[in-house]
Amino acid sequence: MMLAHVTTQPVDAPATRAFAYLHDPINLGRWSLGCFATEPTDLPGVYTGRSLFDGGRGWFRIDADPARFIVDYLVGEPNNLVRRISARIIQGSDLGYGAATCLITLTAWRPQEMSDERWTRLCAAHEAEIFLIKSQIEADALVTDPT
Repeated sequence: MMLAHVTTQPVDAPATRAFAYLHDPINLGRWSLGCFATEPTDLPGVYTGRSLFDGGRGWFRIDADPARFIVDYLVGEPNNLVRRISARIIQGSDLGYGAATCLITLTAWRPQEMSDERWTRLCAAHEAEIFLIKSQIEADALVTDPT
């Protein structure tokens, strides 16, 4: 049984810009197919959105480490959010890419009770979401830094 899914894309924007984008809970509502159109809840730091698959409501909280460019998404029920999704940003220059680029990796961990069908859907969604993230960050980079 596959217990984790990982996908990575290079992004033509600095790591700091990618981190700022991925750290913003409202931006998550632009790229997460399982939690679209995010908005804050009455609980501090907890956000909600709707699944584009079935319209179900999802909840999340962000736990980020700006020094390491890591964004963890804790998901589940509002009072029982668990770390299931993580984004890691690596500066392009660290791996021989240009200084104005970065690599973004999304990792998802499979809960023990998740059905094979739901896991397959989550993996497929992450493969699409990484391209949404890439495109949206690069488009924002062009708007804010036209050089």
